[in-house]
Amino acid sequence: MSEPGNGRYGNGRHEVTVADVAAAAKVSKATAARALGDYGAVSEAVRDRVQAAAEQLGYRPNALARTMSTGRSNTLGIVVGDIENPFFAQATRGAADVANAAGFDLILSNSDEDGETEAKAIGVQLAKRVDGLLVAPASSVDTANLRTVIDAGRPLVLFDRAAPELEVDTVIAANRSGARQLTGLLTAAGHRRIAFISTIAHPHDYRAGDALGSSSVAERVQGFVETLDHAGIADPASSVHLNARRDGVERLARRLLEDPDAGITAIVASDSLIALAVFRVARALGRSIPEDLSLVAFDDADWTGATTPAITVMAQPIHEIGAEAARLLIRRIGGDGRPPVTRVLEQHLIERESIAGPADR
Repeated sequence: MSEPGNGRYGNGRHEVTVADVAAAAKVSKATAARALGDYGAVSEAVRDRVQAAAEQLGYRPNALARTMSTGRSNTLGIVVGDIENPFFAQATRGAADVANAAGFDLILSNSDEDGETEAKAIGVQLAKRVDGLLVAPASSVDTANLRTVIDAGRPLVLFDRAAPELEVDTVIAANRSGARQLTGLLTAAGHRRIAFISTIAHPHDYRAGDALGSSSVAERVQGFVETLDHAGIADPASSVHLNARRDGVERLARRLLEDPDAGITAIVASDSLIALAVFRVARALGRSIPEDLSLVAFDDADWTGATTPAITVMAQPIHEIGAEAARLLIRRIGGDGRPPVTRVLEQHLIERESIAGPADR
């Protein structure tokens, strides 16, 4: 253990201080501090000399001290729903690219789509004194966790999901129209027994008009149901299957495909991980795609274009969703006081080989 104030880490290595940099650059400690902190009056020649000395000595600024002196940590927090989902990986990369270019670090937390876990993640982020937070909320309805950020006086930007009760900047995709397009491809091919699968938690089987915890899934369900209704398919709400995370996606997919009464001939997967699980189950059951089962999904994950057959998807501008959310947050941190905005980014359809007419047509 190192003793307080002895300038050494626990491993015995000397911690380079501002005083060390000042001595190496032959300037006062105050001048070195101004040059390293980029504030106050310092000539270019002196600034360059101090920066060169800092680099040579391996000086690392004290983030806590900087936060206390400036009121800013130059860090952004991001809370994602599922770190294993490729969507969140790409969105985080988009946010990180913008943050890095603007001189901010990004701290990542995972909510696992659970409210209590989200509350802890937000608490940790606030304790680290992030300048603002990007959140894909676990719930679009229960906003208590999000209000914690607002009450703490930190700027908040939502992405992927909206929370209509809150007046905050939001970046989402056009999910309703995307679902209409995907489902329309299936009804146009002659499918009548189509299942929509989502991992979103819901207390019971979906019924028309139910409020769902995720605005993005709610819009997809709405577009799906509207398209089935327009095609004259009776009771379209019964074709919506939620709670796939709780029940197990592969278990749910197997139950649907093995049920002779359901006679499912096509599936709309609400994300690429669900689609991959359905793909595996279909193979395990000896069902050929698209001859025995048509499959479409949201998100253009790498695997969807590499399988045989390749999967038709509704591609979201995922990187741009994260990037635009970060841009809005950085503007708020900089003092932008204009009314909150909601950016709705268009999706685009990528048609591949995973759709055919139903075998019994």
